[in-house]
Amino acid sequence: MLSSAQFFAIFSVLIVSASALLGIIGSKQGVTVTGRLICNGQPASGVLVKMYEDGTIYDSKLDSVKTGADGTFRVSGTQNKIRTIDPKVNIYHKCNYNGLCSKKVSINIPKSAVTSGGNNNNGRNYDIGTINLANRFSGESTDCIH
Repeated sequence: MLSSAQFFAIFSVLIVSASALLGIIGSKQGVTVTGRLICNGQPASGVLVKMYEDGTIYDSKLDSVKTGADGTFRVSGTQNKIRTIDPKVNIYHKCNYNGLCSKKVSINIPKSAVTSGGNNNNGRNYDIGTINLANRFSGESTDCIH
């Protein structure tokens, strides 16, 4: 009989192996997201923006950037997967917030923005527009470890 620790170890190895195998046999897909962040009407420069593939068990980071002096950003990434990837963008900011951790806003990117073949340079881009970080967002949280 397996102990719970042994079972968990075997289960974890199987999940990681299955995920790696699916990455090999899946098709390459890509997504590019751009936008502009402002805080109270001013460009939000130096804000951390990360793009993830929203996985069932864990999220895979595809890209990470900080906004430019004008508040703009561009994140882009590819992944091999059998099913269409499910991208999301997390924005970590301190606009109108003095807490120890950052506020986190997650934006789900539609599957229609995903390209097959992983070619992110084909002119296809999902623009989330200008977002005022001073607003309150549904699902907004704080995040100390990002």
